[in-house]
Amino acid sequence: MPFKFIHITDTHLANPGLKLYGLDPRARLDAAVADINKHQSDAAFVVVTGDLTHWGEPESYANFAEAMAALKMPYIAMVGNHDKRVACLDRLRSAPRDPNGFVQGTRTTEHGLFVFLDTLDETSHAGEMCAKRLNWLAGTLAAAPDDMPFVVFMHHPPFPVGVHAMDEIALKQSAEFAEVIAPYRSRIRHLFFGHVHRPIFGSYGKIPFSTLRGTNHQVWFELDPAATDHLASHEPPAYGVVLIDQENLVVHSHDFLDQSLRFPFEPPAGVDGRDYALNFPAR
Repeated sequence: MPFKFIHITDTHLANPGLKLYGLDPRARLDAAVADINKHQSDAAFVVVTGDLTHWGEPESYANFAEAMAALKMPYIAMVGNHDKRVACLDRLRSAPRDPNGFVQGTRTTEHGLFVFLDTLDETSHAGEMCAKRLNWLAGTLAAAPDDMPFVVFMHHPPFPVGVHAMDEIALKQSAEFAEVIAPYRSRIRHLFFGHVHRPIFGSYGKIPFSTLRGTNHQVWFELDPAATDHLASHEPPAYGVVLIDQENLVVHSHDFLDQSLRFPFEPPAGVDGRDYALNFPAR
């Protein structure tokens, strides 16, 4: 069986009982956790790639921790531009921490070293990796055995994704980041990130990447750089199910609140397949 883990991003929890953009972020995270427990209980762990909270308030981190305590597996909590580093580290034991106090760390798995990065700049919504964080990353990659692959996680994408409003607040040190990882590109199996609240898949150079919708609100799909409105939406939330073996890494984006009709492809006994498909009753 392939190794499985879950990717969640941009949960944006507020303080208990509060709604955000007309939605209840805690209820939606609770629904994601319940769905994961029911259908993905064999996953090794969950990675949450930042924007755990919307305003970084201590009560919001307590709210997040309470929701995630229901998970049947461990989780790794990362920070994004809506988070506050000290409050996160104070409230979440699941948040990694490096010697400089950043929310960075690693986890060794049977399919390589998973590397979790801190791209938070508390003065801007754009991403930042200062010299200390980049040096930690360089040292971490260099210290790994020569034959060890990497899987990298961060909140901000280190390249433009085409959604202009989000590209303006991507990682500021994209060139410096690219320079640090340059000697290891062939060993990075996948790059996971959040921030953009869109299901996007592709390659960064030759590194495959993926990101997905958050569990609360989304960013509307708009590629026109001249667009004057930066729009959010109530498109369905999702979480990612990742399957890894020695040869392949597969990412499934699951709309866990989808209530659309499920039905058998095959007709009932005695019913012609063509008639079944053409005369299927609308819901």
